[in-house]
Amino acid sequence: MIQQILAIAVILFFIARLYWQRKKDEISRAELSFWLAFFLLAGLAIVFIKYIDEFVAGLGFSATGINVLFYAAVVLLFYVVFRLRLRQEKIERNITKIVREIALKGKE
Repeated sequence: MIQQILAIAVILFFIARLYWQRKKDEISRAELSFWLAFFLLAGLAIVFIKYIDEFVAGLGFSATGINVLFYAAVVLLFYVVFRLRLRQEKIERNITKIVREIALKGKE
């Protein structure tokens, strides 16, 4: 129980930080919405972890609900890293294209 309380406190801290960053205009509304939804879902998962355990056991998995959530989080993180890498490649291609155009205009 103390672990759940600490986890909820950390999530509330992160949510407060989100609103503070939005107030300072450091993040967009879309980012605020995404992270707010993420942290709210994490909070719900913590609150209802016993039901998740029962659901996972009902599916026939030997792991506990928290383990399944951890595995899902790792998969999600790999996906996010993959998407960020694709975005980084696109930005690098665009920068190269812009620099090339500037260099060619400088020769004229």
